[in-house]
Amino acid sequence: MRNPLRSLAMALLFALACGVAAPAVAQQPDSVNPTASSVQERQLIEALRAGTPGTGTTLSGRITIPDRNAANLVQPQGQAWRAFHQGAMHWVGAIAILGMLAVLVVFYLVRGRVRLEKGFSGVKIVRFSAFERMIHWLVAGSFIILALSGLNVTIGKFILLPLVGEDAFATLSEWAKYSHNYLAWPFMLGIAGMFLVWIGHNIPSRLDWEWLRRGGGIIGHDHPPARKFNAGQKGVFWAVMIGGAALSVSGIFLIFPFVSGGVLAMQFWNIIHGLAGVLLIAVILAHIYIGTLGMEGALEAMTIGEVDLNWAKEHHSLWVEEVASRSRKLPPGAAQPAE
Repeated sequence: MRNPLRSLAMALLFALACGVAAPAVAQQPDSVNPTASSVQERQLIEALRAGTPGTGTTLSGRITIPDRNAANLVQPQGQAWRAFHQGAMHWVGAIAILGMLAVLVVFYLVRGRVRLEKGFSGVKIVRFSAFERMIHWLVAGSFIILALSGLNVTIGKFILLPLVGEDAFATLSEWAKYSHNYLAWPFMLGIAGMFLVWIGHNIPSRLDWEWLRRGGGIIGHDHPPARKFNAGQKGVFWAVMIGGAALSVSGIFLIFPFVSGGVLAMQFWNIIHGLAGVLLIAVILAHIYIGTLGMEGALEAMTIGEVDLNWAKEHHSLWVEEVASRSRKLPPGAAQPAE
């Protein structure tokens, strides 16, 4: 009789246990509702706002690892950075780049191409050495790819993704990221080379103010005297130097985030990198226009390294005089300005 009694007692205990547990189990939902108030982001934001007003309090949890930053659940500065990157950054880029393109189109329609007043003479004068052209094209070539790959990060998903599809966009973005990281180094090397080679010719002087006052030969048909680089070219030079330095420093911190100083520093350098990039793109668009379509005879300076003597006398008359004083290879009268 002992075994049947023991079995009966065990059955009663099991039934009692199930009866106690049933109400608790019945209270548990079958699945988690992602729209329930308990998991809404708004509650986290409200909890964040409950902190000290104006302090930008970070909503944090508890962790057991040494990295205290891992405890942060919500970072107010990160939301501000995201809003800027996905909002204001697009407007800045559109105004700078599309605005510059619009200005150049209007300028070309109104002013037309800057042509040589006396036509081509057929006599060539050396403008840039092979080394100078190599540095220029090193910076120019790498910057074009850096600009395109950088714009892909900012607006690629809005413009390129709908055109090529998700798979192609993912592949292109992956290679764009590789090219952006690796071509940054020749770009920085070229910027340093440009500074060392051309800094002596790009120091501002009173002559630059006169060149600007007279429109630099771009507005109207006046050709104010200039040395090897006029005020406009000096402006491009310093824009490239300052913008290139900002891109280089911020880019290094973005490539090596552990030396940037934390998440807040990364967000700061990301903003600097983006702003410097779109502004420099706008400047380079104007530079490309003047060096190709905008001015007759200018392209040869950076392709073959030589320019027509009449072009040099019209746009850089003082430089022609300097070259003539150092060389006997110029024909008689070459040092006389074309004005």
